[in-house]
Amino acid sequence: MRARYWRAAVFAAFFVPLASGAQDVTLTAREGGLEIEGTLQGFDGEFYRIDSAYGLLTVDAAGVLCDGPACPDLTAPLAQVRIVGLSGVGEVLLPPLLRAFAEARGLRYADTVDAGYSARVTDPVSGKTLAEIAFTAVAPQAARADLLAGRAELILSAATEPDLGARVVAMDAMIPIVAPDNPLPEISTRDLARVLAGEVDNWAALNGPDMPLVLHGLAEGSALQQALAARLGRDVAAAVVHADLAAMGAAVARDPWAIAVTLRAGVQGARALPLTDSCGFPLLPSALAVKAEDYPLSLPIYLLTPKRRLPLFVREFLTFLATPQAQAVVARTGLIDRQPERRPLTGDGLRLINAIQGAGEETTLADLKRLADAMDGADRLSLTFRFQDGSSQLDAPSRDNLADLARLIEVGVFRDMGLVLAGFSDGSGGGKANLALSQMRAEGVLAGLAKAGVAESDLPKVIAFGEAMPMACDETAPGRRLNRRVEVWLKPMFTNTPPNGN
Repeated sequence: MRARYWRAAVFAAFFVPLASGAQDVTLTAREGGLEIEGTLQGFDGEFYRIDSAYGLLTVDAAGVLCDGPACPDLTAPLAQVRIVGLSGVGEVLLPPLLRAFAEARGLRYADTVDAGYSARVTDPVSGKTLAEIAFTAVAPQAARADLLAGRAELILSAATEPDLGARVVAMDAMIPIVAPDNPLPEISTRDLARVLAGEVDNWAALNGPDMPLVLHGLAEGSALQQALAARLGRDVAAAVVHADLAAMGAAVARDPWAIAVTLRAGVQGARALPLTDSCGFPLLPSALAVKAEDYPLSLPIYLLTPKRRLPLFVREFLTFLATPQAQAVVARTGLIDRQPERRPLTGDGLRLINAIQGAGEETTLADLKRLADAMDGADRLSLTFRFQDGSSQLDAPSRDNLADLARLIEVGVFRDMGLVLAGFSDGSGGGKANLALSQMRAEGVLAGLAKAGVAESDLPKVIAFGEAMPMACDETAPGRRLNRRVEVWLKPMFTNTPPNGN
């Protein structure tokens, strides 16, 4: 089935009247099956304006074929799709995604022989080229300059920028690695930060043997090093620099006293070193933990967009990314897709252990019992909501999660389940204030769903637990951020547990 290029919307612009006067035309969607007849009022080079039985419509010329004596003489518009950004990710992720997008719409996709990744999409009927695609790996600053100068339409990035749009394409995880024969059993986030900052040069400082510690890394301009530097607040002090993940993983695997942070695909023959927080909470990079960003080194992969109108082909591609078909392609590349995942709450014993071990002085046994009762028989959905630092505004991945949850509710995925928004806070401040804050954040997500068009009868219930179930240690800013969250729980409709957990 070809693309749903059919778009009609009110467009406030100046339309030049046709010299021959208004005449009857028929606009047919390129995918076939849909057509509108009416009187053509004007054409501005990109949009038709047609007076039809449905009223005055504005229709994107890229999505339709025009038939009739008043139709202007034009060829199919050529979309330039120039993407810049992450080396090592773009070459793996973008080609299969763009191929799947084109083929899902009945268009012809073909790689070209230009240097790097490039491709061409053509109309199988007319043979006309509809889009020319290219990806160039560049450092973040150069990518931004290309986008703002109009030399690129999209940036593939591991970070958002405040003046650019952002859409999460996929997820990955940054993982500390050592050689298989390195004796260190685990490393805390605090100790890992010290290592990356160059403050540790001997394994004895990490309760290991008295041997020199050698930190490996990639070039400063690489996406991984940029992401680590953003978390660390300073550049990574790598003593040995490699050209790519594969070379770094192989080098660390050979050296028992080497350490590095890599992505999931870069572990190679090395050993993933388990990560804990400073209070000893285990932090595991499972698919659900990465999707929910419970794992502190989760790495969302974004496509950043400029504040200008993009070609229809690009706009449709961005919409396609949220579909199950696109996310299945992401999973096949080895990255973590964004498809919602669910897990029984009581099946994750670590969370209950954290709730008990991390309970503050103001968390009572009754609070823990209320939490356990509410969790009984419920599943957790990977869609989780977190907030910008110092703000009640959702962060970029959470904004995408809100749209995904609203869409899933709308199509009836959870029609036989009771939905619950469970709010949690960090442990700083008083217990009553934290309970109120967690309630307020959960109600904020509820309001977002209502604004997204979810019917009142389908809206989730809200329940707040304050600081009762920490994901990480409150002694650090990253730990407190992990603890401030709103989770989505699913409960069978026959469950008798009241929504407020009482």
